[in-house]
Amino acid sequence: MEPFLAIGEILKEKGQQVICAFPEQFRNIVEESNMEFSSLGSEFVDMLDSEDGKAALGGEGSGFKKIWAYIKLASKSAEINKSLLSRQYELIENEIPDRIVHNGKAMYPIIWAVKNSGKTIFISPLPYMHFVKEHTHVAFNNNYGLFLNKLTYSLANFGTITTLMISIKWLNIKEKMTRKQIKNAYYSNKAIYTISPSVFKRPDYWDDNIQVLGYHDRTKINNWQPEKELVDFIEKHDKILFITFGSMSNPKPEEKTKIILEILNRNKIPAIINTASGGLVKPDIFNSELVYFVSQIPYDWILPKVHAVIHHGGSGTFHLALKSGCPTMIIPHIIDQFVWDKIVYKMGIGPKGIRIDKINDKTLESKVLDLLNNTSFKENAEMLAGQMKNEDLKDELYSAIVK
Repeated sequence: MEPFLAIGEILKEKGQQVICAFPEQFRNIVEESNMEFSSLGSEFVDMLDSEDGKAALGGEGSGFKKIWAYIKLASKSAEINKSLLSRQYELIENEIPDRIVHNGKAMYPIIWAVKNSGKTIFISPLPYMHFVKEHTHVAFNNNYGLFLNKLTYSLANFGTITTLMISIKWLNIKEKMTRKQIKNAYYSNKAIYTISPSVFKRPDYWDDNIQVLGYHDRTKINNWQPEKELVDFIEKHDKILFITFGSMSNPKPEEKTKIILEILNRNKIPAIINTASGGLVKPDIFNSELVYFVSQIPYDWILPKVHAVIHHGGSGTFHLALKSGCPTMIIPHIIDQFVWDKIVYKMGIGPKGIRIDKINDKTLESKVLDLLNNTSFKENAEMLAGQMKNEDLKDELYSAIVK
């Protein structure tokens, strides 16, 4: 939700009325930003937080259990998607907005764009949603050569347009809309990548309606104060490692935490561990001289105070870590996070990460030590941070949305 909250704040600063249509679980962060909230229900996030969701998105291995979890998720998601679609439809038809800023999960804005050309803006915090010669669509995460790479985008677009046609039937829209109309609306839709151009450069062969306009964050520490014990811990230690899995969970958080704590203890590495959504957990017994646990913490406060970061590979955490000059290692859980992992390694700002279901003492320890001790990672991260801090694209973002 963070890229959309940041955009909402930019629009609001310019005098625009903003309504955030998010899952119910994000009501508080919207209201804390003093923006209007419209609920899309709690079912979608509840599904991801279920045992099947955890098994599919952060589970162990790739065998029958994981395949079965995907099948059950697909079965559950059909009705949930109908509910999400209906709520989008009702909100948009009632509000009659001047502009709709949406992500790939929101289907109705594209249908609405058939009769409201130029008023919808697709936002992607992920790279490779539009054709890039040297890379497949983000869902495939590879480079198969120009022909096959292009084919992956065609397949993804075909799937989206087919889903849009199904959505029209679900909504029982009486006005006839052809596949050609939907396709034209989809391809002509404005698209903005909220990614740093220092990380992902815009190909010069893209159409003008597709732009890369930087990562935009918001201040999150206005109403937050650190515990004295946390401040004392930071003052006491040098070269602190920050570890977080953000909003991601997994079926065995106790086991993952135990592996990490053993590596930290063996190598006397001071660390702050964020348990966040339960992907890591605070045990009853641990070395409190070496490790400090938090349940939530503003990243814009903590990241400038640590040496390096291990995280799940969310776009926001990725950008904030690099903007703070932190060498980074990603423990990817789901599709797009594997892309950020490759980017980290390619740019020389951290070692190649390990997927969540493959971490153990043997695979993780050497990479943690490399992350902390490889001076080139720190140098490259600090150089990239300098470039990112000079990026100021708020005006360009605002113009791309409202004009």
